[in-house]
Amino acid sequence: MREEIRKIQGSMEGAHYVTDPAIATAVYLAMTLQKPLLVEGHAGVGKTEIAKVLARVLDTNLIRLQCYEGLDAGTALYEWNYPKQLLRIKLEEREERSVEAKEADIFSAPFLLRRPLLQAITQEGRAPVLLVDEIDRADLEFESFLLEVLSDFQVTIPEIGTIAATHRPCVVLTSNRSRDLSDALRRRCLYLWIDYPSFEKEVRILRTKVPGVNERLAAQVARVMQNVRRRQLLKVPGVAETLDWAAALATLHADHLDAELVRETLGCVLKEVDDVKRVEADLQSGRFSELLES
Repeated sequence: MREEIRKIQGSMEGAHYVTDPAIATAVYLAMTLQKPLLVEGHAGVGKTEIAKVLARVLDTNLIRLQCYEGLDAGTALYEWNYPKQLLRIKLEEREERSVEAKEADIFSAPFLLRRPLLQAITQEGRAPVLLVDEIDRADLEFESFLLEVLSDFQVTIPEIGTIAATHRPCVVLTSNRSRDLSDALRRRCLYLWIDYPSFEKEVRILRTKVPGVNERLAAQVARVMQNVRRRQLLKVPGVAETLDWAAALATLHADHLDAELVRETLGCVLKEVDDVKRVEADLQSGRFSELLES
């Protein structure tokens, strides 16, 4: 088993996702036990990327359901193609067929618009990876509906009947903890918490994801990010901001950090004016060196 987990970790690293045994173990167990994996953590720490990398590792499709307030079953599951149905009705006006036959015709698979959940259930060939992104942004009512789908991996369309999954999809759900998820959902999932990376891991991420950054600059960027996150900020920057900043510095052909360069590129890291002012005050007071201290 340990060997299988090491293979998963190696495959994820090969797909340029810097991981660790805990993440690789959670992914391995979700695949082996065929249970959804609920990934929680701060914004921008790489939760969504797990599903993307898993799809690449498995060489299969990634089907993404982006959650938001007001998301309903129809948008996530299926809808009927009403314009196409109306066109067929007009073309069939002169055909001598029963009403029941015409209804059976227009309420059939060719007129069905498959949304992410139905796409995942009905995909032919290799099982897809289904990403339910930011489930905490959806309403509790939708969460209850999703529970039913994830329990049986089948849906019932009144006009067609019950459709069961040919291949059970690998499901990854992400949450930024903007609201509490139900106990029922948590019980049905394996759980993985992703925290901000350690200094060493953040350096590895930078060296993997941003080739134009040298070792010295990668270490300085990671150290600044580690220290910035310890401050009382309105929006703490995640790894996504680290990568944006490093890419910007590489574009500027920087090989090290100084106070002026940090001040000029703060917009890559901080997205709230009060946070920018707080860090700028440190830079103006000559406390830049504190940001580089371990």
